[in-house]
Amino acid sequence: MEVAANCSLRVKRPLLDPRFEGYKLSLEPLPCYQLELDAAVAEVKLRDDQYTLEHMHAFGMYNYLHCDSWYQDSVYYIDNLGRIMNLTVMLDTALGKPREVFRLPTGLTTYDNRLCASIHFTSHTWVTLSDGTGRLYLIGTGERGNSASEKWEIMFNEELGNPFIIIHSISLLKAEEHSVATLLLRIEREELDMKGSGFCVSLEWVTISKKNEGEKYEITKRDVLRGKSVPHYAAIESDGNGLMIVSYKSFTFVQVGQDLEESGDENMSEKIREPLYYWQQTEDDLTVTIRLPDDSTKEDIQVQFLPDHVNIVLKGHRFLEGNLYSSIDHESSTWIIKENNSLEISLIKKNEGLTWPELVVGDKQGEFIRDSAQCAAIAERLMHLTSEELNPNPDKEKPPCNAQELEECDIFFEESSSLCRFDGSTLKTTHVVNLGSNQYLFSVIVDPKEMPCFCLRHDVDALLWQPRSGRQDDMWEHIATFNALGYVQASKRDKKFFACAPNYSYAALCECLRRVFIYRQPTPMSTVLYNRKEGRQVGQVAKQQVASLETNDPILGFQATNERLFVLTTKNLFLIKVNTEN
Repeated sequence: MEVAANCSLRVKRPLLDPRFEGYKLSLEPLPCYQLELDAAVAEVKLRDDQYTLEHMHAFGMYNYLHCDSWYQDSVYYIDNLGRIMNLTVMLDTALGKPREVFRLPTGLTTYDNRLCASIHFTSHTWVTLSDGTGRLYLIGTGERGNSASEKWEIMFNEELGNPFIIIHSISLLKAEEHSVATLLLRIEREELDMKGSGFCVSLEWVTISKKNEGEKYEITKRDVLRGKSVPHYAAIESDGNGLMIVSYKSFTFVQVGQDLEESGDENMSEKIREPLYYWQQTEDDLTVTIRLPDDSTKEDIQVQFLPDHVNIVLKGHRFLEGNLYSSIDHESSTWIIKENNSLEISLIKKNEGLTWPELVVGDKQGEFIRDSAQCAAIAERLMHLTSEELNPNPDKEKPPCNAQELEECDIFFEESSSLCRFDGSTLKTTHVVNLGSNQYLFSVIVDPKEMPCFCLRHDVDALLWQPRSGRQDDMWEHIATFNALGYVQASKRDKKFFACAPNYSYAALCECLRRVFIYRQPTPMSTVLYNRKEGRQVGQVAKQQVASLETNDPILGFQATNERLFVLTTKNLFLIKVNTEN
């Protein structure tokens, strides 16, 4: 059995600045332009039955503004008339109105159970689109940067079941075959999940292909992963050979190809299957209880005890056989039929006091029942390691912890995230990185031909990582650092969206209403500054700027390019000029 490689992220020390002193607030005004929209953005509010944190992550915090990473400063949104509207900026001072490039064939308002429409720019001539009702569109656009050759045309559309949003897609050309692989996110009700929220998260990897000229595009592959949390980051490798996911809870492939429903039913039936047997233990012995079929007699039961092995046969069928976790006194071990039609087996331990973690090595069909007296004894033995008081003895030389030294932004979730890479053909996990307290912050497309980058908090800094699927030994490259930004962003209670320029010149975050914060990379100073504490000259300074938008509408979308920030509300699109063209 292949085991996934346990990896770690390698930080490039030259990209860190241990002497970074912080951001200086700059009051320089930022040019801000406002465009009024012809029709409101097609915002979909959460319904009463979409009440979980996962629904909020996936749909409640959805970014309604989409950036075409193949063409700088070109953004899109979908309005409530079902139109895809585009604004491409050439000159800030001569802004035209957003123009319609495509209209969805169906009226969206008639659907009750719909999600927000989503769009992903697959390549410089292809787009994948979801109308939020469960239908996937593949659209050929022509060269989008050239209005003369740009024409949006549906090349494929199909109903794919429950509504979904598109989170990533790639275009592949191998030999004469063109294919588009896309990743769809759903949150589905799971009736059999009694302990959790009653919902599970599914990622469907759909491949649409056309083999020869003149043929139609068809679905050639469908694979589904399931998990319990919405992934922070999920993307298909640019060669189509794998998939990378950053999430709190792990994902696993549940079925392959078209055996979707059958395999799903099998998984469900496994979950609700009763344990084959129940077992308990004391320091001296173990008791195994098995529910017998009706009308069972003594003659129907055969139990064979060996020093390290047990074999149980019921009515001629092997019920349980295997090596025991530890040795038993096989001559003193016994079995008996109880009045409640159950078989009770007593195994005498050879090594008294040894706690068995399992009865039969590798067998998962039984359920261990812990005795309450045992639990109390274990708790008593561990009492010296725990206390209800935070620091019961403050005069002690080395107190265990002083929580007052921790700030609120230093406290992370109890459950740590992981970064996993799945192989596209075997559908197995090949690489795993435990991210620990490296909190996920945002993702950004630096090069549209590569996978999206993701940004993680490392101590106080924010580090940007570029996945390199071709390098098996060094799959994630540290390409940029935003000094102290991990610490700074944690104090922003109302933050909604986080982004950075593809050339790393600045990072920006916006709140739910009105305010946008911009954090620039350190730049050389034109005047001489001194650090009074250390008596040394400061060569460069990092600036923080704040833009306040003239609107009371909530912010629905946010995108950053090298020169500009785009902010979308229900009725307006704002442009903030951050950098001048080089």
